[in-house]
Amino acid sequence: MLEDYLDKIICGDCLDVMRQLPDKSIDLVVTSPPYNLKNSTGNGMKCGNGGKWANAALIKGYDEYDDCMPNDKYAAWQHECLLEMMRLIKDDGAIFYNHKWRVQNGLMQSRRDIVYDVPLRQIIIWKRKGGINFNAGYFLPTYEVIYLIAKKNFKLAPHANHLGDVWEITQDLHNEHPAPFPVELIDRIISSTTAQVILDPFMGSGTTAVVAAGLGRHFIGAEKSEKYCELANKRLQRNKIEPEVARFHQRSLFDVLEKEA
Repeated sequence: MLEDYLDKIICGDCLDVMRQLPDKSIDLVVTSPPYNLKNSTGNGMKCGNGGKWANAALIKGYDEYDDCMPNDKYAAWQHECLLEMMRLIKDDGAIFYNHKWRVQNGLMQSRRDIVYDVPLRQIIIWKRKGGINFNAGYFLPTYEVIYLIAKKNFKLAPHANHLGDVWEITQDLHNEHPAPFPVELIDRIISSTTAQVILDPFMGSGTTAVVAAGLGRHFIGAEKSEKYCELANKRLQRNKIEPEVARFHQRSLFDVLEKEA
């Protein structure tokens, strides 16, 4: 039953966890999968002079995932994940799927090999504030892409449609996870919907759960790394907010939540 999973982060493979959930039981999916960055042929993760990634945690991959799959297998896996998310969301549900475009072997990867046969409604650009670029061959990368995949009856919360489709939000630079969601980004997404049950199948450090709980919504998370599950649960305990306070601060929850030092 769905109640057995509410407000929990399940340590396990995302597909295994999602397959245990009933059809049309989720209002909203908010997630960002690993980007397969170590499979890059550019000068990012494999930059020979150290450069941008010399001291970054992602140079080693994630805790239990090396982030280096053949692209066809990676795309097939991610598409399978998206189809499972589609099964889970209600007829008025939506998926906010955060990913990254890149050039690979001289060809543009806009993730069309992943995001297809699903009702893509809109593309949102997350413009990351700041950053440092040590590579003289490239302009500083400053954006990621959020695919809004929505079933036909999905609508935004009242007044949320005044927001534009380019969101300038600072990265989270004080998080043990190598690629964390910023609290402000997830606050904007969830606060822009009336969703009551929110799923993140790649929960990572728990930002989706922290924000959902703070807004008085239910969450379900899947995360294969025990280390990240422990980190997420610790953040949930640190950031417990009474529902009345959360509702009062619904548009600026990130100002209320504890900023990790």
